[in-house]
Amino acid sequence: MVSVVIPVYNCEAYIEETLSSIEAQDYKDIEVIAVNDGSSDGSAGRILDYVNHHNLKVTLLDNRYKKGVAGARNTGIDEASGDYIAFIDADDSWRSDKVSRQVEFMTSHGAAFSFTGYEFADKDLTPLGKVVHVPEKIDYRHALKNTTIFTSTVMFDMEKLSREDIYFPDTDSEDTANWWKILKKVPYAYGLDEILTLYRRSEGTLSSNKLAAVKKIWRLYRRVEKLPLFYSAYCFVCYAARAVKRRL
Repeated sequence: MVSVVIPVYNCEAYIEETLSSIEAQDYKDIEVIAVNDGSSDGSAGRILDYVNHHNLKVTLLDNRYKKGVAGARNTGIDEASGDYIAFIDADDSWRSDKVSRQVEFMTSHGAAFSFTGYEFADKDLTPLGKVVHVPEKIDYRHALKNTTIFTSTVMFDMEKLSREDIYFPDTDSEDTANWWKILKKVPYAYGLDEILTLYRRSEGTLSSNKLAAVKKIWRLYRRVEKLPLFYSAYCFVCYAARAVKRRL
């Protein structure tokens, strides 16, 4: 079974499309763990309404207090019972063969950790033609310079990893920090270079938000990974160049 963890926060406009893309999977042994992390809109109601009218197996959890995206994902990890755990954000979408292709890929490679290619989409989930290809595999050293791993494409084999291994740290850029943490335990994350996920880009992203993201990555290098200054700068330049290329 594959457990799919979805952190939910004020996503009522999109969550039904995300659930629909999971229900449409040709791989049917799937459970969904949706974690409502203090939403002030109708997200929870939309999920319950979807469950009442469809056959998708969904467990809806409510955090007693807002934990943030890392804490919401960790709540979902604790609840998951699948042989594999996958993640999708509440506004993204999967191609109908995403889960089956990824499980097959992981089995054939003996992979504990895998990720796939993806394509950017607009707010209406219309593909923009901007595709992100991924390497065949990536280790810790190369992952420091290449933040190509996108959360909505990630899957873990829970026979090879423990829950503690995959918990998201409570830090800035928690997803990137988590991939680096796991890559200190396993030699590689394996990339399936097929476009199996649509990444919805919101409109009107502020330059200040982009600047904040850049600062978070720098803090990861220096405060979390404790890399030397010059090596941090080298990794940062490589990261920034690739990040710009992905978004052009």
